[in-house]
Amino acid sequence: MNIHELEPGFAISEALAPGDLDEVAQRGFKSVICNRRPGEADDHPDDADLSARAKALGIEWRCIPVTPGNYSEADIAAFGKALDDLPTPILAFCRSGKRAVHLWAHSKSQAASCDIPALLTAAREAGHDLEERRALLEQTATHQR
Repeated sequence: MNIHELEPGFAISEALAPGDLDEVAQRGFKSVICNRRPGEADDHPDDADLSARAKALGIEWRCIPVTPGNYSEADIAAFGKALDDLPTPILAFCRSGKRAVHLWAHSKSQAASCDIPALLTAAREAGHDLEERRALLEQTATHQR
């Protein structure tokens, strides 16, 4: 399992299986956000087994399923609310980590004090290039000021 910290208290990962949650708990994560859609792949028919295992381990679970590259304002707001409400550290995941990093960047860009270059650097260091989203992130950040 590859876990990449994007900022203190928040990290992303590729797809998790129920057994992976034991390691997630051992690494100290208090919350998990799932961005996979039910039935999107054979290894993810839905999140019932994952959420049950998380609950058994005392990990808060939040599911915000999104289609890759298609994030509504409601999706971004739900992700931002999860970041605000869930106990940290938080681990977000999808198939590759890309949706999780996109939602994180978009929700963070809505803060008036957002540092877009720092967001892009953190994403790149985690293996995800958000350069194609730079203009949209900057537009959101400028609009919030």
